[in-house]
Amino acid sequence: MKEEFKPYIPADKVTSEMTPASIIIGIILAVVFGAANAYLGLKVGLTVSASIPAAVISMTVIRIIMKKDSILESNMVQTIGSAGESLAAGAIFTMPALFIWAKEGVMDKPSLITITVIALFGGLLGVFFMVPLRSALIVKEHGVLPYPEGTACAEVLLAGEKGGSSAKSVFIGMALGAVVKFITDGLGLVKSAFTFKLSSLKTEFSSEIYPALVSVGYICGLKISAYMFAGGILGWFVLIPAIVTFGTDIVIYPASVSVAELYATGGASAIWSSFIKYIGAGAVAAAGIISLIKTFPTIVKAFSASLKGVSKSNKNKTSTLRTDIDLDIRFVLISIAVLIIMIWLIPAIPVTVAGAILVVIFGFFFSAVSSRMVGLVGSSNNPVSGMTIATVLIAAFCLKLTGDIGAHGMQGAIAIGSLICIAACMAGDTSQDLKTGYILGATPKKQQIGEIMGTVAAALAIGGVMILLDSAFGFGTDKLAAPQATMMKMIIEGVMSGNLPWALILIGAFIAIVIELLGVPALPVAIGLYLPLELSVPIMAGGLIKFVVEKINGKQNDDSGKGILFCSGLIAGEGIIGVVLAILTVTGITDVIDLSSKIPSNNITAIILLLLICGVVYFAAANNKKNASSGKAKNGKK
Repeated sequence: MKEEFKPYIPADKVTSEMTPASIIIGIILAVVFGAANAYLGLKVGLTVSASIPAAVISMTVIRIIMKKDSILESNMVQTIGSAGESLAAGAIFTMPALFIWAKEGVMDKPSLITITVIALFGGLLGVFFMVPLRSALIVKEHGVLPYPEGTACAEVLLAGEKGGSSAKSVFIGMALGAVVKFITDGLGLVKSAFTFKLSSLKTEFSSEIYPALVSVGYICGLKISAYMFAGGILGWFVLIPAIVTFGTDIVIYPASVSVAELYATGGASAIWSSFIKYIGAGAVAAAGIISLIKTFPTIVKAFSASLKGVSKSNKNKTSTLRTDIDLDIRFVLISIAVLIIMIWLIPAIPVTVAGAILVVIFGFFFSAVSSRMVGLVGSSNNPVSGMTIATVLIAAFCLKLTGDIGAHGMQGAIAIGSLICIAACMAGDTSQDLKTGYILGATPKKQQIGEIMGTVAAALAIGGVMILLDSAFGFGTDKLAAPQATMMKMIIEGVMSGNLPWALILIGAFIAIVIELLGVPALPVAIGLYLPLELSVPIMAGGLIKFVVEKINGKQNDDSGKGILFCSGLIAGEGIIGVVLAILTVTGITDVIDLSSKIPSNNITAIILLLLICGVVYFAAANNKKNASSGKAKNGKK
């Protein structure tokens, strides 16, 4: 007979969870990590989990500063705080397309209300869709679905309960990331990137020096980093030289001049922006669909198992234990119905009744799939991008068939894609947090309320952050490529008007198919092909650092080492200063503090700073490994 699971805090024990301190700290972290991940995602198309950094920060504040002994209070902080990162990921993967269309004169720029309402409704739908699934996925399948991030977060909080704390690594990383970002992009004392032209190959080698990019590589590891770097090499050292060499006097759409003239005036970067980004977009779209197809059997099983589990749970639901109490299902169903009606009726959301129906169907389907998939393979391998591509394609075709074309139809397709993408991201995050709470003995209803609070806080902030970043740097530019959103834009344009360089897009699609046939996951390679090489190089450096550290000091099995936490801090610090600099840029203050004209910088100083950043990341990670190794030897534990 299966032994009944007993949480760390027994169900019959009542302890502090949702307190003013946990709510305030959680909301602050939701906004901070939401803004930081929005900046990172718009730059490189990747976001990082905020649960563990939020957990260690909450432990520091609640246990050490406030002298309170309440693990469930710390858990509430990370529950609320991590909602910001997930909502930001869903929002920045889709909605920047509206800003890019506005710059092209296709439509008006989206208002703060539009962005906020779409983000809020999508986030709330994701949380509400997960409520009836909790018993089936978290309770009934405990031991079957590992929920790696949720379990790791519980381990971090339990370690803190026993006296350990690694929050210092996060705070030091935040400070360093902020300082480097301010020195490079604020004061202009050091170039943010270095470039070497390779005339014989008709291309260039370049790299940005930002700590966040090195940190992304460290967190992703060598394999994923190498895949992205391989995509960069394919684009900049194979395709660009081939286009320049063989297409000298040819005018290739969408360019209006010959390849030779384009290269003479803008160099390899002009070739990339005119041709390679379309090839990359085709590769990313194909890779996303391939990932969805590969996981489709699992998706079908996940959805059917979730529905069966819900029906069984509802039949057997007689427990009144604190750890079994969810939000009232009547409240949840009424809330979902009200949200769908508001999506249809509110003018700020350009969605018709057909679009609202699509949101219900695909929203619940992909939320259920996302909740189960993250339990199986973790958030990093959850095919949300593939789900969103499929949704946008179907939405665009449906809207075109109903005659809803032009700017309104394009807006509607992005709105539907945004709502569903955000809902799927939030459902995955909610399930991870509920897993953490299940292990620790939290009250599900309070955690679900915490998720709602985090969603509201992040939604109120994300609109301002996106408008600010677009005003300061511009989406779809070298500073903020917004890769997923640009790809969604291309897909919708292709369906609605067909006015796209289809030859380039199909070349990219078949490149992705070839890569997949070789047994290599196509999506990270495709992202590397789509992004400028200068982003892939520091990411590769971070992956190499992790490889060297683990080779010398042994592999660490959890996600709570000082290396991971330090890198999370670097990302958060840089993201926060990125938002601050956006404010200073809009207000004109950056022109005053910029010293680049008075103190000229060059490639050498940029290379030295990048090497110093890599050295600091290595030291932080290697120092942790040594401590971990000595601790294991000392305690005689695994």
